[in-house]
Amino acid sequence: MRALLVPTVLAAMVTLAGCDIDDFDGGWQHFSRDFHYSYPCAPGSRISVETFNGSVEVSSWDENTVEIGGTKYGPTQAAADSLRIDIDRSAGSVAIRAVRPVERRNNQGARFVIKVPRTVVLERITASNGAIHTVDGAGPSHFRTSNGSVRVDRLHGRLDAETSNGPIDLVDVEGDAQLRTSNGNVDVRQLRGSLDATTSNSAITAEIRRSSSDVRATTNNGSIDLELPADFAAGVRAHTSNSSITVHLPPSFNAHVIASTNNDSISSEFEMTVHGEISKTHLEGDIGKGGPLVDLDTSNGSIRILKGAR
Repeated sequence: MRALLVPTVLAAMVTLAGCDIDDFDGGWQHFSRDFHYSYPCAPGSRISVETFNGSVEVSSWDENTVEIGGTKYGPTQAAADSLRIDIDRSAGSVAIRAVRPVERRNNQGARFVIKVPRTVVLERITASNGAIHTVDGAGPSHFRTSNGSVRVDRLHGRLDAETSNGPIDLVDVEGDAQLRTSNGNVDVRQLRGSLDATTSNSAITAEIRRSSSDVRATTNNGSIDLELPADFAAGVRAHTSNSSITVHLPPSFNAHVIASTNNDSISSEFEMTVHGEISKTHLEGDIGKGGPLVDLDTSNGSIRILKGAR
């Protein structure tokens, strides 16, 4: 079932773009129109959301209903009113989309606030110039935006998240995470899965609760701080420049370590069997019996290999 919808007016108002800090615009006056729809939605269904110049918030509840609310914007009231919200429903899926006009206008876009049944899969969320925030979702999920943050609380399933000029924050994720951003910090807490994180000019901080795969972190001009779980037995690859690297490894960890910096120092709380010559800026050796590779590389920053949690 497919519907091109012009919603009943809930509220109309004239606002200043500067008041909508999570959305687009830079000083033009624009107009808005609220919308709201509600449909039955079976547990286990898949949800996708696509918008432009606006944020997306998705949370779960115990109703077998999808509630779709939000606000459309435009440079005139007519432009805001005419912006189409396309909702495509079929067995097992709901696709929600703000339709970009053929003639693109500045200061046009839509912001969504959506509630879904607790076991619904957040399959894909795509936005631009706005944040993405989800709470209590299920994956596998792919989130993508630009000039906005991505925050994910309590996701069960694999996550692929990408943004530019914004941070990525994960809390309590059960699944592998692949994270990509630029000019934004990556902050990961209570991840039970593998991590592959990349940013630039910003820091990466991660607390891994469980992982059977290598942990990877890459940035430029930002620090890296990784905490690995007690039963961790995979490898670590952490590369940055002009900043520090800190890794917190389990006390009984077995690994082969290669650590290099240019203009700072390397320190370790572990006893190591050293391979070759060591110096202030280069270290290669085995922790315990040796094992997976711990590859740490920076320039103009220190490297610290610490024993136990933070």
